[in-house]
Amino acid sequence: MPNIRLTKPTMGVMRVLLDAKPDAPAWGLSICRDADLGPGTVYPILDRLLERGWLRSWEETGAHPGRPARRFYEFTGVGRAQALAALEARNARRARFSLRPAGGEA
Repeated sequence: MPNIRLTKPTMGVMRVLLDAKPDAPAWGLSICRDADLGPGTVYPILDRLLERGWLRSWEETGAHPGRPARRFYEFTGVGRAQALAALEARNARRARFSLRPAGGEA
């Protein structure tokens, strides 16, 4: 797995991206909102995931009057597999120490 620091913010961004539906992809500020993180945290994480080939991104092509075009993000096939493996490994480590799964899942 490429070297990505699996910080709490990174895990939050990955969860938002994993929850996104193909017909409603995640876009920059929606990721900030859903992960409850600021853009100064989210956009560098997205850049790192893009650089490592975990994500693909594209710009909105439809009409978007009164605002800039959105940039959408989704996992590549390999990126999705690596993200799921990373979340599983992190939750396994947390379980070993009797901690709740990352993200507060029950």
